Amino acid sequence: MARGENNVRYAQVPPTRAASAVYVTLAAQVLSLGALVIFEHARGRHLAAQLAAFGGRPQGADAEAVVGAVTVFAVLLMLVAGTSIAAAAAYVTWLVRARQANDRSATSGPVAAAWLIPGVNLLAPVVLVDELWHGIRPPAGRRGRWVALLAAWWLSWLATLALVTIRVPLASSGGGLTGVGVLELACLSLAALLCAATVRELTRLQCTARAPRAAEPGTVHTFSPQQPHPAPGSTPIGRTG
Repeated sequence: MARGENNVRYAQVPPTRAASAVYVTLAAQVLSLGALVIFEHARGRHLAAQLAAFGGRPQGADAEAVVGAVTVFAVLLMLVAGTSIAAAAAYVTWLVRARQANDRSATSGPVAAAWLIPGVNLLAPVVLVDELWHGIRPPAGRRGRWVALLAAWWLSWLATLALVTIRVPLASSGGGLTGVGVLELACLSLAALLCAATVRELTRLQCTARAPRAAEPGTVHTFSPQQPHPAPGSTPIGRTG
């Protein structure tokens, strides 16, 4: 590879900080959903029945007992929504910067289109991430491991999406507050873990590719000690007056 091409491909620093933001926001998303699931199992059905008895608008002295629970539920919902938005923003930011670390002329348009266009977002994001992996030009022999990791992440994400859009509405109609349960939490946790693993793998490969090499293959280093300079007025060894 020519030196100029290498400078273009790795003109920007690998997005290690953006990757850290992805890890933190994904962990926050899982923790907030876990708190919501715990609340759902502990108070969900009972609180839903109480709200139904009050017509959805608790009033009077009998309703004071549910005000605190409703407030906690609302806060948990906002936390789940906020951390989900933060995780999505952090991931998109990382993906844009990772693509620019490969090629600084890369724009954010393909990333936005891949994630926002309905139908396209079921396949395009994983293709985009795989293209990013190819652009790094990783060492030979890692393709199989990468494909397995990428496929596991995307399938777990699609399963989470299906549970949230299909199963949760049906479960919430059975008397609960949201219908979110342990299955959704487990699936999201797996998807978040595998997503973080793909981000870590790509960021690590970019850092390795950008690091300067200690020496080019075949380079031989020689050692040439310098001869000491004789002091003024002294006679060099091997010479006589």
